[in-house]
Amino acid sequence: MRFRVIFLALSLAPISTIAWADTIHLKNGRTILADHVRENGNRYEYEIGEDSYAIPKSAVDRVDAGGLPVHSNGSVSIPDLPTFTPADSLANEGDLVGKIIKENKVDDDVLAGLKRKGNAELSATADFIAGKFEFEHGNIAQSRQYFESALQFQPDNSTILIYYTALLVRTGNATQALSYAQRAAHSAPNSPDAYTMLGYAQFASDHTKDAVISWKHSLELRPDAKVQQLLAKAQREQTVESDFSQGESSHFVLHYEGRQTPDALRGQILAALESDYDDLVRDLGNPPRDNILVTLYTEQAFFDVTHAPTWSGAINDGKLRIPVNGLSSMTPELAHVLKHELAHSFITQLSGGRCPLWLHEGIAQLLEPKYLGAEGRQLSLLFKSQRNIPLNALEGSFLNFSGAQSYVAYAESLAAVSYIYDTYGMSDVQRLLQRLGEGNSTEAALRATIHTDYGQLESDLARYLADKYGD
Repeated sequence: MRFRVIFLALSLAPISTIAWADTIHLKNGRTILADHVRENGNRYEYEIGEDSYAIPKSAVDRVDAGGLPVHSNGSVSIPDLPTFTPADSLANEGDLVGKIIKENKVDDDVLAGLKRKGNAELSATADFIAGKFEFEHGNIAQSRQYFESALQFQPDNSTILIYYTALLVRTGNATQALSYAQRAAHSAPNSPDAYTMLGYAQFASDHTKDAVISWKHSLELRPDAKVQQLLAKAQREQTVESDFSQGESSHFVLHYEGRQTPDALRGQILAALESDYDDLVRDLGNPPRDNILVTLYTEQAFFDVTHAPTWSGAINDGKLRIPVNGLSSMTPELAHVLKHELAHSFITQLSGGRCPLWLHEGIAQLLEPKYLGAEGRQLSLLFKSQRNIPLNALEGSFLNFSGAQSYVAYAESLAAVSYIYDTYGMSDVQRLLQRLGEGNSTEAALRATIHTDYGQLESDLARYLADKYGD
């Protein structure tokens, strides 16, 4: 069985107040961080933010009380970047945060009043506080407006520039982010966060050599394990791709090793990607703003750079990384991989980088297109016996799954999205992603679009599978 495609989004870490969490350890090796866990009969019930969930005890190995933090807005995050702690020049006028953020939302009247005082530093700080709050809560469009307003008052404030760079990279605007990151580093030459974000923008915009330099400098200023991991990955890429050539089309930049990828294959890959791009604009809209980076590897080079599990067939970590070992022309298998990987870029763009992995993988498989087939009957039996993996346990990475667990995780993801598509149509799939991009939690987005929560979705999915694939 072919297992593909792992999406390693370089999501930017929300910076928010943290609270102590309970940890649910599942028998499949995964963990769930919750604000509170309690037993209720044959299941555990738990809360994450304002949302409530339940999971069968049969799926749980143990529950540890306290210990690991979750973000207070309810979204559990394993960040790819460290929390920013920039030394700033923001105004310090009493409890500005308490004045501006009331009842968990920005008070625009207070914000306007502060800005009417005519103090540029105070105005920039007020807009920054509002933008930071919206950024942490996933409201990217509003956050961007506040940050841009703040920069009008203080265009060289490194703190604002760092956060605005993070927002731009997160929303697929790495090329635009680069100039803001450079300004941040120039304004704060001793800030490790400024150089971390500069490296991030450089890496995402295909300036790997420059990213290596920036991340090394960041580490000289302050050791950080996450930055060290980013540097190591960039160095692996730099080593493997040192002799690679480059080609381009309207929406793609292709990196390849000439001896391993014939001219005909490269042309077919770019043509297929351009065709897929048009299909995905029609199906999902909202294409990525920058040209999309695609790298073709031998199988060994692919695993050397990505350190992906052996069962993965390709990766989208902001760049489409495709192993094409031994191929001389396009195959149906490769065509599916390309469209699947490209779909991830569109999904990330539409959801603002906030799409749970089961939905990411389900949509990408649906759009390949891939169909359940014989897997549908196996899933039907799993759901009937309540041995399925709960969907809310599939929100994060599948990387630690075994091959067998990944098989189930991918199949469940496809089944869930197939159910939503067959029942409500692609328009509601789009709206679900848009709601996530507006800062809604997964369950809130489900309620707003298909009027269901996780528990009801799994019940409806069980019936859907029984009707379509059961005896």
